Amino acid sequence: MRSVVFVVPGRLETRTGGYLYDRRMTDGLRQHGWSVDIRELDESFPYPTPAALEHAAAVLASVRKGTRVLVDGLAFGAMPAVIEREASRLRIVALIHLPLGADVGIDPDTAARLEATERRALGAAALVIVTGAATLPILDKYGIRRDRIVVVEPGTDRAPLARGSGGSPLRLLSVATLNPAKGHEILLQALAAVPHRGWHLTCAGSVTRHPATVDRVRAAMRGLGLEERVSLVGELDASTLAGCYDGADLFVLATLQETYGMAVAEALAHGLPVVSTTTGAIPALVGGEAGLLVAPGNTAAFAEALARVIGDAGLRARLAAGARCVRDRLASWEQAFENMNAVLARLDT
Repeated sequence: MRSVVFVVPGRLETRTGGYLYDRRMTDGLRQHGWSVDIRELDESFPYPTPAALEHAAAVLASVRKGTRVLVDGLAFGAMPAVIEREASRLRIVALIHLPLGADVGIDPDTAARLEATERRALGAAALVIVTGAATLPILDKYGIRRDRIVVVEPGTDRAPLARGSGGSPLRLLSVATLNPAKGHEILLQALAAVPHRGWHLTCAGSVTRHPATVDRVRAAMRGLGLEERVSLVGELDASTLAGCYDGADLFVLATLQETYGMAVAEALAHGLPVVSTTTGAIPALVGGEAGLLVAPGNTAAFAEALARVIGDAGLRARLAAGARCVRDRLASWEQAFENMNAVLARLDT
């Protein structure tokens, strides 16, 4: 039986897109006959405490020589000395959801420091897996040869078509952790500029991981007079979130940065029309038939797109029909598992 040690920072059950990818890949590899040994590190990564680094070093040192070790990027790039020390003994693979230094929510000095540590760590990796093709040009400046980088995109589960609200108000849904990259403040400002008032927005996603962003979002809701028309419902379990998709009429995501766009893919799997941005794989997912996309950070353009879709039932119906066509072309998780299986098997050659 092939085996891999999968090293993740914090709890694998954490409800973000990156951890969902990690969980699904773990399950998929096991279904493909792999033995997957999960090793959880301290949750302080990517800003590890000295004790967290010491623990991470001990975890990798305890792994048998020659073992494949897949390390989630939130930890990988933050411990270059540990990676360099173990690279000659282990077959270490970096799993990069987003390069640490490329996060739009950090200051330039922190970004430069993280880029430097990640560059060192990636230089020692046997292989680098990225979860979206949008990451490839970002890694070019790290000096990693393209033949050492492999794209393994996530899959999307088949889902029942959303039944929608069935009346007024129009139900808008956004699914994303409240952090600087997801554009919630832009979304609120754009909605406040929409002349049509018959809508309600549900924002599903953690309200605890970035308190400063949550405070700004709540202040924006108050300042824009949207407190009665926007619900921040926090993290939801799978069945409750599925109910939100089922009752939605339109999916909205003003994200500034994605490597793929798993929430958009899930919305399309439910046949929902989308208003979002041209980042990550979102343009490829939505195409020209299932939604309206604008440049990230352009509040006026986002407001215009929202106004068009919210105010025009015919357009909304056409985009929903496009989403129903797109959902049949979405890659499955089984395809994603097969791709990951093939990539990790390359380490045998």
